[in-house]
Amino acid sequence: MHRFFVDNLSGASDNIIITGSDVNHIKNVLRLRVGEKIMVSDGSGTDYECSISDIGSDVVTADIEDVFKNAAELPIKITLFQGMPKSDKLELIIQKAVELGVYEIVPVITKRTVVKIDDKKVDKKLDRYNGIAESAGKQSGRGIVPVVKPFMSFKQALEYAKTLDMNLIPYEEARGMEYSREVIKDIHGKKSLGIFIGPEGGFAKEEVDMALDMGAKCITLGNRILRTETAGLAILSIIMFEVDE
Repeated sequence: MHRFFVDNLSGASDNIIITGSDVNHIKNVLRLRVGEKIMVSDGSGTDYECSISDIGSDVVTADIEDVFKNAAELPIKITLFQGMPKSDKLELIIQKAVELGVYEIVPVITKRTVVKIDDKKVDKKLDRYNGIAESAGKQSGRGIVPVVKPFMSFKQALEYAKTLDMNLIPYEEARGMEYSREVIKDIHGKKSLGIFIGPEGGFAKEEVDMALDMGAKCITLGNRILRTETAGLAILSIIMFEVDE
């Protein structure tokens, strides 16, 4: 069933009005017709199963048939602090991280970040990144639209991470697998979690030390060296399997 996100649905009881780019998508891309079923989410975890009742030039009306809590969300809000990678790798990371249940993604500029961010293009990049997140959220049945936050320096990311219940930083010099397994199990009961992933070349030693001083726990992801576009997805998969209900 095709999924769409519509804000401000708390008072909806009979029908939902869909506007904007989704109208063209329904009419001309998906070619849906009156009577067909769609799923509408309010972006806050509530789903509305609907039947299309009218398709206008600028508006689609859908009658509500059932309302229920979305089952795709993890019991913990995960923030992925992703060291900014080269080329278009971040787009892949965003797409797959959303599929795996991430709550928000923060692109981080670290000491070893190679990419130069053009201030004039930042807003355009963020719009594209958030569009990718929304599309992935629809595809994977999410009940929220995960947000890609504005770029942060590593120090800014650490300050932001202090508001979370727990933070992890995978690092090749971390203690062994048994310790890491214990840390992962300790996630149960937490409401929020930060994951720090370095760019190509990883984090500088002083950055890891800063994260540990802030209270982050250093873990290993195994005996293999993972690329930046793989490491975050690996730990997200582990956490999803561990905490999903």
